[in-house]
Parts: sequence; C-alpha cells; structure tokens
Amino acid sequence: MKITLTQTEKLLKSRIKFTQFGFSMMLTRLKDVYQKNPSSLEDCKTEINFFLEKFSSIMSQDYETIKTL
Repeated sequence: MKITLTQTEKLLKSRIKFTQFGFSMMLTRLKDVYQKNPSSLEDCKTEINFFLEKFSSIMSQDYETIKTL
C-alpha cells in the first residue's frame, strides 16, 4: 500500500474527507508543512506511506479513495 508523489500532492491539495480521524489530522498537519515548504513533498509522502503501512487494516476504505486520485 504505497502512494506516489503525484498522489501525495493531490492529497495535500484536496479537501477529501476520510473515515479515519487520525489520518485526517495527519493530512491537515502535512498540508501546513507542504504549504510552507513545497520541497517537503517527499517527506510528506514518506510519512503518509508509513501511516498507511502501519494502519493498513483500518485504512482499506480510505486507501480505495486515495487510489482514485
């Protein structure tokens, strides 16, 4: 369950609602980081992928949403 840089950028620019509150909170924080420093995109991708991997059992519904980006 890995996302690409393109998907990361779309996630950080979107207003998609996700079912997992923790994931939504992390994205909100990463959006602020990305807005202040767009070169942090790779770091944001790494953190999102780590979260998705660690919590894959509860993220399946949200991952299906991400795959459509």
